[in-house]
Amino acid sequence: MRIGYTLMTEQAGPRELVDHATLAEQAGFDFEVMSDHYSPWLDEQGHAPYAWSVLGAVTQATDQVELMTYVTCPTVRYHPAVVAQKAATVQLLSGNRFTLGIGAGENLNEHVVGRGWPPVNVRHELLREAVEIISQLFDGGYVNYSGQHFRVDSAKLWDLPEQRVPIAVAVSGGQSVRTFAPLADAMVAVEPDAALSQEWDVFQGGQSRKIGQLPICWDPDRDKAVERAHEQFRWFAGGWKVNSELPGTAGFAGATQFVRQEDVAAKIPCGPDAGPVVEAVAKFRDAGFTDLALVQIGGDHQPEFLDFAKAELLPALR
Repeated sequence: MRIGYTLMTEQAGPRELVDHATLAEQAGFDFEVMSDHYSPWLDEQGHAPYAWSVLGAVTQATDQVELMTYVTCPTVRYHPAVVAQKAATVQLLSGNRFTLGIGAGENLNEHVVGRGWPPVNVRHELLREAVEIISQLFDGGYVNYSGQHFRVDSAKLWDLPEQRVPIAVAVSGGQSVRTFAPLADAMVAVEPDAALSQEWDVFQGGQSRKIGQLPICWDPDRDKAVERAHEQFRWFAGGWKVNSELPGTAGFAGATQFVRQEDVAAKIPCGPDAGPVVEAVAKFRDAGFTDLALVQIGGDHQPEFLDFAKAELLPALR
């Protein structure tokens, strides 16, 4: 299993994220993923810079580490033709180190453009058309497209990388697996679900990358780690069926007001030891995931975590 690091735009500013990307590469992480948010989940996180600008800077601050969006929604806030252009540009800037991770999105980030928030079946229809448009643009030449939700008029990517950008799609159940496995190069999911991995391989027609994500909260003091995880990541307890629907930080604060510190600690490895992280990572490995990106909770606690990762955590995982 390849171990990655999450550049979480919800908890750090743009300059800090670029610094974290450099330190994570030096620490020995295999890849780096970046969230693409217009808003943090909770006010306590406090950040939301534009991910694609930061990615451009990261391509120049790093040398070899693979980069990825985890994930971009190419349907409401962005038009898929523009996402294809952005992805091709980052692939060129990075020297073919980029994977485009996309998903059906969250109301939290997409409502800002005032187009409303469609039901999940419609979101999957939108995402399918978006994948088709992006793939056609990656093929080269002019693209015209007339779908139920999107139109493209004579679009072409004039700066197209020689190495095609891989597309990874976020899935959460059988419906999304059956829809997107035949269209994508890799799977994205946040739960260590073996059935999801197996079904993906069936509909994808072979073995492919399956990329997960695991939040952790490292700190020399476990009590402080649990406190910070509760303060900034208690939204994680809601699950994606809830998290995709709430429109703002006030909604997440209200929905999680009764989540206790012990509830968060039961789901997120907290404290100074590598052992609980290794156990949590093993669940993804056993479920068939090939890649796993760690999230260190707390924007101000990245450098010391990356020192720990280099000295103890990554050797323990490997």
